[in-house]
Amino acid sequence: MAMKIRLARAGTKKRPYYHIVVADHAAPRDGKFIDVIGAFNPMLGKTDEARVKLDGAKAAEWLKKGAQPTDRVLRFLDKAGIKKREARNNPQKALPGKKRLEREKLQADAAAKVAAAAAAAVEAPAAEAPQA
Repeated sequence: MAMKIRLARAGTKKRPYYHIVVADHAAPRDGKFIDVIGAFNPMLGKTDEARVKLDGAKAAEWLKKGAQPTDRVLRFLDKAGIKKREARNNPQKALPGKKRLEREKLQADAAAKVAAAAAAAVEAPAAEAPQA
């Protein structure tokens, strides 16, 4: 059975509060879980000690059993010194997508056609003008 260590949302509308739970990978986010190993309150300040409460012993035990943490939970585990999180680097993330590149190419082609037509219009009357 594949297990995940993930966040389960609790709290009210616009006042989030999360439980850090161990659940089957196919279980719904807020549905059935196996064990609660901590809590996360994003409404508290980033330097507040009570923002993340984590039972390190339970977390380490579930990791030994093969539970895979989500990225957010892995951040918490890394900060607690339980499991190392490798820094991610995606240099392609900032590059524009295919549709945007196509749109920009079409706009550039249209601008070039307009510029060529304007240049042709300027040259044509100058060539037809009578010379004195």
